Amino acid sequence: MVATLKLDDFLPYRLSIASNRASNAISTAYQALFGLRIPEWRLVAVLAEGGAMSQLALGRATQMDKVMVSRAAIALVDRGLVERAPNPHDQRSHLLSLSPAGRALYDQVAPKALELEQRIFADIDPGERALLMDMLARIEAAAAALEEQKE
Repeated sequence: MVATLKLDDFLPYRLSIASNRASNAISTAYQALFGLRIPEWRLVAVLAEGGAMSQLALGRATQMDKVMVSRAAIALVDRGLVERAPNPHDQRSHLLSLSPAGRALYDQVAPKALELEQRIFADIDPGERALLMDMLARIEAAAAALEEQKE
């Protein structure tokens, strides 16, 4: 007997739908309040946490493709939120870092991000949240292992 795929019961699909809904809810607020799209916010947040890094490193950290990282970086540089500097370890690339204006924007957006997260997860108790975070880490690790097998 052939197994039947039902999307509503297919966990990767459900994870994607939940992620898209949460991202869309948050992106509406980021766009309206701060003029940021989700890819731009991701770069700002990663740079705020990790300091200067190359676009390749940003792609790895955010799991966004090169084109998406490049477009977001260009938009942020054009707005004066991110600065580019030569990469002393690789003359073919640049390091991106938050400008003072980018840091100030991060300091405004981060509390709003935490508030939106709290609203989305308000019906999930702390134990469930911890379990969900653990399960997501395990899912990410299993998916990464599958990706490595392809290489």
